[in-house]
Amino acid sequence: MAAAFPFAVVVFDLDGTLADTAPDLTAALNHALEALGRAPVPPESVRAMVGHGARALLERGLAATGEVNEDLVERGFPIFLDHYRAHIADGSRPYPGVEAALDALSARGVRLAICTNKLEDLARMFVSAIGWDGRFAAIVGGDTLPQRKPDPAPVHAAIAQAGGGTAAFVGDSISDTDAARAAGIPCVAVTFGFTDRPPETLGATLLIDHFDALVPALERIGA
Repeated sequence: MAAAFPFAVVVFDLDGTLADTAPDLTAALNHALEALGRAPVPPESVRAMVGHGARALLERGLAATGEVNEDLVERGFPIFLDHYRAHIADGSRPYPGVEAALDALSARGVRLAICTNKLEDLARMFVSAIGWDGRFAAIVGGDTLPQRKPDPAPVHAAIAQAGGGTAAFVGDSISDTDAARAAGIPCVAVTFGFTDRPPETLGATLLIDHFDALVPALERIGA
């Protein structure tokens, strides 16, 4: 008889982990920057700015193109959100192999959850737009609780909402690995996501280069 899978719940970050959302985040950011009289920023720069929520992304975009202050952020934030909501999945795509990996975990009885610093309503909107309704037992966003990653509280909440039990985290940034470590659970980090530092410096339990490697990686760290 096959051994039981070592984790009851696997929690995923969203942007840069499950899907490449940089095209639509870049478009929304540059739309807001243009409205504020700023130059656009390239997608590759945006990939290093994502991970701390939409407001932080706008702040980083402003800092990259000139002065940043609270007035500019307050003016630009609704412009960013309106554009992003209207175009949330125009160019965003799941990473190769991700849906097969999610299916493989579900087939093993694993409950899936999302813990992201994206606003919860945007996360739910994206999940629906990409055709993932019903895949996740829990979706915890950056505004679901007073805390956000790297605080462990959202990770604990995602695990609890998914039914609890042994858990692992899958992410792409220092916010993810720090949150998983603080929550006391192992973390697999993808090397192809959004990060402002080399993946090997994130302190993940294991790194993977493709989602084909996720299930074996989780089996290895759970052994």
